Amino acid sequence: MSARFTFVRGIKDDLSASLVVFLVALPLCLGIGLASTGRPDLVFSGVIAGIVGGIVVGFLSGSAIGVSGPAAGLVMIVISAIETLGSFEALLMATLLAGMLQLVGGFLRAGIIGYYFPSSVIKGMLAAIGLTLILKEVPHALGYDKNYMGDEGLSQVDGHNTFNEIFYAIEAMSPAAIVISVVSIGLLILFERPFLKKFGVFKFLPGALFVVLTGILMNYLFMQIRPDWVLGGEHLVQLPVASNGAEFISFFRLPDFSSLSNPQVYIAAATIALVASLETLLCVEATDKLDPLKRSTPTNRELKAQGVGNMISGLIGGLPITQVIVRSSANINAGAKSKVSTISHGVILLLAAYFIPRFLNLIPLASLAAILLMVGYKLSRFSLYKNMFRLGHEQFIPFMATIIGILLTNLLKGIGIGMAVAIFYILKKNYKHSYHYKKEKDHHRETITLRLSEEVTFLNKASIQATLDEVPGNARIVIDGSHSVHIDHDVLEIIHDFKAHAAPKKNITVETIGIRDVVLSN
Repeated sequence: MSARFTFVRGIKDDLSASLVVFLVALPLCLGIGLASTGRPDLVFSGVIAGIVGGIVVGFLSGSAIGVSGPAAGLVMIVISAIETLGSFEALLMATLLAGMLQLVGGFLRAGIIGYYFPSSVIKGMLAAIGLTLILKEVPHALGYDKNYMGDEGLSQVDGHNTFNEIFYAIEAMSPAAIVISVVSIGLLILFERPFLKKFGVFKFLPGALFVVLTGILMNYLFMQIRPDWVLGGEHLVQLPVASNGAEFISFFRLPDFSSLSNPQVYIAAATIALVASLETLLCVEATDKLDPLKRSTPTNRELKAQGVGNMISGLIGGLPITQVIVRSSANINAGAKSKVSTISHGVILLLAAYFIPRFLNLIPLASLAAILLMVGYKLSRFSLYKNMFRLGHEQFIPFMATIIGILLTNLLKGIGIGMAVAIFYILKKNYKHSYHYKKEKDHHRETITLRLSEEVTFLNKASIQATLDEVPGNARIVIDGSHSVHIDHDVLEIIHDFKAHAAPKKNITVETIGIRDVVLSN
């Protein structure tokens, strides 16, 4: 009985979370579709990618709470590919091929790459995405909806950047959008309060659904009492409306198979596969850290799922797919327990796009901005910065470098900057801890013992060379490698050269233990 209750409660949590993810995903799919293609008639390509990411990738993936769909990080790559290849249908062919490459990568176990990113960089990525969401959604909360999402980096497709969009928003503030945003955020905060969960209806239905319904109702009231405040056009969701099934099917497109003779298609496919795989693996690592149950996603299986997803998306007219941290974190914050939420959000996206597009087009973007502002806040809480600071500069500085890098460039470049700083600290630590140094004095002669660590690589060359150079004349040095599992050839060369040439010149006696001789090349 208890197990059945837990199962039923889990399904309720998943279905509730799927509504939240749907509300977050819908405008992002539309915004990315328009930003990627620049054509209103192709905006549905983003929705197709969201449907495939939810249903297909959700079903095949080993992630319990990760959500896939079109990503802002691929916008510039898609734009460039369409320009180079000459048509959207050729891009679909490149997407299909990219999926094949990801599938092969999964079978070749390339997913292990995701485990080589330090925790400080992953946490920095999450915090930066939270800040980016806040910065990107402030204009929509104020009623400035020229560019729904833009790019996740500083620069945007329309030539603006994250910060001057806010200034434009201040100049074009809409009273209705501000009122709807403030009320929406208030409702979301209210839904976080435990006392509200005592009422049955609030246990199942998510706060985001009430926010959307309230936004629609408020905009209708403005129509009655303040017509000059009413939000319309670009301030509302703009989903294509099909008059019948045949027109809906026309939103789906086939790839141009004749473009297989174009070498540029394969270059575009390789680029999409590489960037999409990196973004996915990074998001998998970040999502697993956010998961309250601390489950681990099999990364090779994830690459395979993404590969199949991109193959199907390219085959039916969708944009390239990655796992997306914004949707995944919204899924987690909404209380998702299993992949039922991910799959259900894809099903809802499909059914809503077919059956109720006119109702969805009543939703103010200000309501959706409020939902994403709360997601951003939860990803970048002040307590996270305090905790990282307490861990010391070796964790805090790479963490902050990642945040600043992402805010000023984009996701992948920012992570690269964070990785470079993290590697610097790793090398610095490795430099200091490559051996144990002990000095003793006996019968007016110094004896120095250099006990090498378990793993001695070429990264330790500099510190060992500096130590050997500082050995005083007439001393005795014991270089003990008996505890080392591996000593790099470069280090062996340094030891050999010191023993054969430098030591005799300073009358230094050298004794080696557990260190093999090397043959030096001329």
